[in-house]
Amino acid sequence: MSTSAISVRESEVLALLGEHLSNAEISSRLFISVRTVESHVSALLRKLDVADRRALARRAADLARAERPRPASALPRPLTAFVGRVRERAELAEAVKTRRQVTAVGPGGVGKTRLALAVAAEAAGDFADGVWFVDLAPVLDPGRVGAAVAAAVGVGEQPGRGIDEAVLAALADRQTLLVLDNCEQIRDGVAPFLERLLVACPRLRVLATSRARMMVPFEWVFPVPPLSFADGGDSEAVTLFMERAAAVGRPPDPAVRERIAALCERLDGMALAIELAAARWPTLGLDGLTAGLSDQLRILAGGPRADDRHRSVRAALDWSHDLLEPCDRALLRRISVFAMPFTADAATEVAAFAPLDPAAVADGLGRLAEQSLLTATPSAAGTRYQALETIRQYGTERLADAAELTDVRSRHLGRCLAGATALTAAEAEGTDRPARFDVLAEDMRAALAWAAGRPEQRADAYRLALAMGELTFARNLLGEAQQRFEQAAALAGEGAGAGAGDGAAALREAAAVAGCRRLGDDMLRLHRAAAEAARRAGDTIGAGRDLSAAATVAYRFSSEFTRVPTADEVTAVLAEARRLSEGGDPAAEAALALAEAAVLADAFGAVQGAADNTAHETVELAERAVELAGRAGDPVAESAALDALSGALTWAGDSFGAAAAARRRIDVLRPVPGTPAATHERMDALAMAAGTALGVGDLPQARRWGRQLADQPLFAEVGHHATSWLLIADAFAGRAEEVLAGGTEFLDAWRRSGRQRSFSLGPAAASVAMIHGLRGDHEARAHWLAVVDRAGTTSEHRHGYGAVFDALVLLHHGDPDAALVRLAPEPDEVWKWVSWIWLHWYVALRAEASVLAGHPDARNRIAAARRTVTGNPVATAQLDRAEGLLDGDVTRQLAAAAAFDAAGCPYQAARTLLLAGPAHAEDGSAALARLGLTGG
Repeated sequence: MSTSAISVRESEVLALLGEHLSNAEISSRLFISVRTVESHVSALLRKLDVADRRALARRAADLARAERPRPASALPRPLTAFVGRVRERAELAEAVKTRRQVTAVGPGGVGKTRLALAVAAEAAGDFADGVWFVDLAPVLDPGRVGAAVAAAVGVGEQPGRGIDEAVLAALADRQTLLVLDNCEQIRDGVAPFLERLLVACPRLRVLATSRARMMVPFEWVFPVPPLSFADGGDSEAVTLFMERAAAVGRPPDPAVRERIAALCERLDGMALAIELAAARWPTLGLDGLTAGLSDQLRILAGGPRADDRHRSVRAALDWSHDLLEPCDRALLRRISVFAMPFTADAATEVAAFAPLDPAAVADGLGRLAEQSLLTATPSAAGTRYQALETIRQYGTERLADAAELTDVRSRHLGRCLAGATALTAAEAEGTDRPARFDVLAEDMRAALAWAAGRPEQRADAYRLALAMGELTFARNLLGEAQQRFEQAAALAGEGAGAGAGDGAAALREAAAVAGCRRLGDDMLRLHRAAAEAARRAGDTIGAGRDLSAAATVAYRFSSEFTRVPTADEVTAVLAEARRLSEGGDPAAEAALALAEAAVLADAFGAVQGAADNTAHETVELAERAVELAGRAGDPVAESAALDALSGALTWAGDSFGAAAAARRRIDVLRPVPGTPAATHERMDALAMAAGTALGVGDLPQARRWGRQLADQPLFAEVGHHATSWLLIADAFAGRAEEVLAGGTEFLDAWRRSGRQRSFSLGPAAASVAMIHGLRGDHEARAHWLAVVDRAGTTSEHRHGYGAVFDALVLLHHGDPDAALVRLAPEPDEVWKWVSWIWLHWYVALRAEASVLAGHPDARNRIAAARRTVTGNPVATAQLDRAEGLLDGDVTRQLAAAAAFDAAGCPYQAARTLLLAGPAHAEDGSAALARLGLTGG
């Protein structure tokens, strides 16, 4: 039978059968019950027409082989064929299969990179999850090794964790070969990263190239020898020379192979030296090559052999350089500043000064490529040129010898700064901006690294760091964006032609990026640092505003702190903010009012907050903050104040007011450009709008905002955060298939993220547990409740959303007495945990459970609940149904079913038909089946 009839879940079970897992193991892996696994196995036996479980496992393996995609691979394609090294390739290929980390070690120019690429290409089929190549030559900052790997393997940043942790999580269970090239210049960054990587990723293999070993625990060193010249004219070295010479002109006569062998031996079999010599074959011939190189090679007399090999490449470079015309020598050294492939126009900007004019640059690039000193690669944007790292280093030395280093580096810096400025301009927004940034990024990083340490360049370094903060944020490189804004602030503070006030502004941007990263500790640190920078600049009002912001985030985002600031600490910050903010500045007054609402009245329900809340005072303070922010004309501040008001209104029991305030935030932020602060605020606003919409029974709107939140680029790598509100909305609606599919994505992302806790993650996991409970799969529900324990907080689950979801399951399965026990506390007793989203659900479910359990106070509970939920279409329909059940009024129950349908809650509509009696039970069961649920 065709496998097209197999469901997605059956395919998952079949794949795990192919791994020879037991039913219990499959149950644990997929979060379904053993009974459900048995059902899927039976269905698979029937659909695939096989006799037993062993045959199913064989069929799974056959299907996997037939359908297995080619492993992911990102290996650069060399422009020339690889020659020889049969023994080394075999040994190295075997080593990468059996050893955790292999370092191919040898001097520059020996051919380490080409050998590693050849081995990786051959070994790709042995690594189910692919082979990835990372060139570390352009990376100057040891702290950016993880970022370079992330960029190569396609790992994005995740809020709440650094990029290194994201890489480790993404590769944790991958069977992958990672090729790290040119490690020597940043060994201090590569070594610790490799240690962590190899411990966290047991199936990962690493092949590194370096001039020196990494000195890490898993390392096995493979010395890369020169090309063999032992077989004379038939040696690998001669074969390489012959092929490269033929590629640039007339091929050598085979009769001279023995003489070429002697030349290759003089060059120690070093691949780069041989290629440079071969490039000169058409113009010099063998006699010219032999005579020309002989003078240079005399320096090899004596000394250790390893040093000789270094010097043989240096000799070949010196000789090749000396054969160049003076203009081409100048060009070679000047283009050495480029970290990445560059165009002729870029080279002209940097290198076209005396003795070079623009025409000489364009012509010279072609000549350098002909001499194997550059590689030329066609691209959509035109030909791009690049020098090998060994030649770049040589060119840099020559640049210093010519006393041109500062001049050329300055020109390169100017080009990078101009490019960054152009990219940050409003008109640069567009679909091609990310690609344009990627082309310039490594050169901008290199230019910034050079300029930051030179006082005379600090003004440009400051501007470039600031621009890179904006560009990396737009590129979703949040960790680097925060780093660049902090770097700009440090440069401003060191007299970069910018004032301390500019440093404060950069630190505010850094704090906003930290907010997008869900790093509360950094937010607090950076707001306080901004206050200090503003104070140094004489801006006491600005300092007060920054300290108000610090106090606010300590309470508003308290769940995102590693170490939650104490109430005393934050109160002291607030007192200083109040002292500095005197003077009537509208923005400072608005910031202070928000901080007071947060800290003094706990508008946000912070971790540090008390269980009780003086709701009236909280609302007044929040309303004042909204008014002042509006008067100050700051939409981001107004949104934050509206968030406080939304929280305050929940304390006052005004769920509709809270939802309205949350909706206003989205409207206020709509026209605001996507700065870090606005982006952080917009993400929070969408989450709050989705949550408060759920709280008032507006399921369609909650889903729309949940979808917008999930589509935010910053959530691309955190599916658990992205989909949490969608899961909850779909669970309340009863859309089982959507919840189960989304639950798989949620769980995978949550595990990759390090199993974080959050106010929305616990409810999301509980909503998936509820759907399993409605389906009667109580083992899977128990698995998900274990996730709830890790993803949420105990009090909220016990007294808030947990009571709501548990009661829904219990009522579905006809156990109103147990549901009533779960909902036993009066709403006032669990106010802190149900007041936000869950209040209407809690009181409506409690009233219905009272009716079904025959509680004597059922009618009074319905009446009390009505006063709370009036205007909530779902909760009102639930109370109408409960009253209809209490009075035996089937007509009213059917009207409630229609109201549930109109409110976008098909689950409760179907359940109403079941409760309405035998005449409607069949329709109710059919409706539940369409949702993927079972009867009660």
